[in-house]
Amino acid sequence: MTFNFDEVIDRRHSDSEKWGKYAGQDTIPLWVADTDFRSPPAVIEALQQRVAHGVFGYGAPPASLIALFVERMAQRYQWTIQPDWLVFLPGLVCGLNLTVRALTAADQGTLAPHPIYPPFMKSAHLAGRSQTAMPLTLRDGRWVVDLAAAEAGMSGQERLLMLCNPQNPGGTVYRREELAAQLAFAQRHDLLICSDEIHCDLLLEPGVRHTPIAALSSDAERRSVTLMAPSKTFNIAGLGASVAIIPDAQLRSRFIAARTGIVPQVDILAFVAAEAAYRHGQPWLDAQLDYLRANRDHLSARINAMPGLRTVSVEGSYLAWIDASALPVEQPQAFFERAGVGLSDGADFGAPRFVRLNFGCRRALLDQALDRMAQAIATL
Repeated sequence: MTFNFDEVIDRRHSDSEKWGKYAGQDTIPLWVADTDFRSPPAVIEALQQRVAHGVFGYGAPPASLIALFVERMAQRYQWTIQPDWLVFLPGLVCGLNLTVRALTAADQGTLAPHPIYPPFMKSAHLAGRSQTAMPLTLRDGRWVVDLAAAEAGMSGQERLLMLCNPQNPGGTVYRREELAAQLAFAQRHDLLICSDEIHCDLLLEPGVRHTPIAALSSDAERRSVTLMAPSKTFNIAGLGASVAIIPDAQLRSRFIAARTGIVPQVDILAFVAAEAAYRHGQPWLDAQLDYLRANRDHLSARINAMPGLRTVSVEGSYLAWIDASALPVEQPQAFFERAGVGLSDGADFGAPRFVRLNFGCRRALLDQALDRMAQAIATL
């Protein structure tokens, strides 16, 4: 089966948050992390069949989905997990917030790479916890955590190490030895770990493999909450299907207690979509990765040819992290927005001279956006 990622799908008059932000404006939205691609046919068919059933009462995680996910972890990562380790959630961001609130006390803090996906910072702030920055440094074309600098900046009150792999916004897929160093850091300071691995299936760099940090050892398991989801991979983010993998019974109990009465159960249609995606979506995913890889390479070449802009080739995700610090403008996001390109503001990630660009779109639209960016820079 062939899949058409160049298909024009008009989302301007739909319920799309991404496109609705600029309703009525001539602005190309390349900000929030969902793609403009039609979801896998198998997912659409499974949803249609479930809707045709016509009864939408309360649901529970299907045993078939649980077994499929357990098998997926074993096949992809040689990680043997148990069904009772899984806590299904209606989104990954609530998992970040629950982990901070459940696993840290009021006088304890968190650590997180900076710059970082904004909900990492917000989860600490909303819980009234401090957050120590672990600086990211550009090394051999990859954004990696500077553990020595992080260690020097610690207050001693930190309890939770918050990781993101593949890294958002930098696009780095951490190698096993890098994860081992992060685990050793956590062991040295007696830290628990929350690892956001939502982009783990979106690997663009040939030969690069994803490794869950919890899969490194039994000690890594006992101190970890791993967050995954099919939402970014198969463009079903609006359905809200995520999972927390929590091997340690005590941590899991605290996590579940924190969610009770506050975070709702997962929508029954989200379970249907997740299972169809994981069971039948691989051919579509393979084709999408080929398309995204070509978009990435095309984008990188064009951005690096623009005066004042630099980007590195992301290893995972469909999000480009663009350094605009050499551009003679104070607010790069606002500058490009005025030119008709809606990007994510690096200030929200902790880096105001950067912007993040979502290249999960058809190539013609991407080129149109890049043309506008180049033309805007030419006026400076």
